[in-house]
Amino acid sequence: MNTKEHISPDVDTDVDVLEANEFPYNLIVWNDDINSFDWVIETLIQVCGHEPEQAEQCTLLIHFKGKCSVKNGGYDTLKAMKEAIIDRGINATVEEMAY
Repeated sequence: MNTKEHISPDVDTDVDVLEANEFPYNLIVWNDDINSFDWVIETLIQVCGHEPEQAEQCTLLIHFKGKCSVKNGGYDTLKAMKEAIIDRGINATVEEMAY
């Protein structure tokens, strides 16, 4: 019996690496004592394109954990979203993903 694993030539073993590097940045939203849950939820829906349930879950994480990665993507896309969030009075940053 052959103990070597056979990899078919049509199987791309680099897919996970490519997908991980395709969107190397996170948009982080930070907790504060100023903005209401409803305002943060509305912001995530309008700025990030979240569904209401996703926005609510992220808002709960922001509140209880102090921050939440609400979106990942390319730097330029996330920078524009970060600026829109900050314009609404909510603190946000763009950070490179740690691998």
